[in-house]
Amino acid sequence: MTLAAARLQDTPADPRLIIPLDLPTRADAEAMVERLGDAVSYYKIGLQLLAGGGMDMAKDLKRRGRQVFLDWKLHDIGATVEKATAAIVATGACDLLTVHAEPQVMAAAVRGRAGALGVKIVGVTVLTSLSEDDLVQLGYGLKVRDLVERRIRQALDAGLDGVVASPHEAELARQIGGPGFLVVTPGVRPSWSKADDQARAATPAEALRAGASHLVCGRPITAANDPRAAALSVVQEMAEA
Repeated sequence: MTLAAARLQDTPADPRLIIPLDLPTRADAEAMVERLGDAVSYYKIGLQLLAGGGMDMAKDLKRRGRQVFLDWKLHDIGATVEKATAAIVATGACDLLTVHAEPQVMAAAVRGRAGALGVKIVGVTVLTSLSEDDLVQLGYGLKVRDLVERRIRQALDAGLDGVVASPHEAELARQIGGPGFLVVTPGVRPSWSKADDQARAATPAEALRAGASHLVCGRPITAANDPRAAALSVVQEMAEA
């Protein structure tokens, strides 16, 4: 083993790195967790795994001492979001939950969480796959940065713990939200990978320097020949920031 490889093997998991289990079945997701081993301590379960046992897996991950990000992106009338949030919190299966960053939705989620402050709620500002042109097609009269800024301020007013924003808007979120505000950044791509479908991507070091508190990095790790080594390589890039 080379010195560089030995150092990589000794790199501990970084709780700021979140790995999405965007896989077809729970069996696939469990196999990925097994391959990643002690290199990862925080997992995201999104809509793809929801119908395939995602909630049960979230509970199991929590029992195994892992942290869980339920990326459900709740978006409905206030009463429904409030009840859904309460039901999710009652399972004890998550540390972090997403809702769309619209005032009524965010306020309802905070009501639904009630006193369970161990579950952090973050608002999704603008999806990282969207560009300025996409916002025009959706009917928005704001540029990406302006819409993100509005939603960060609305998240603070609603009492949320943070936001999901691209690395390009992480500095803005940190400036507005302050030091304790969570800034979860998808669209993170290590220096050795391609951007895939992320329109506003950045490297781990760039995202952290901009103010991110947590990084979501998927395909560069989960599609790698050696996911554990890829995860540890990302952790090393984070350490260099």
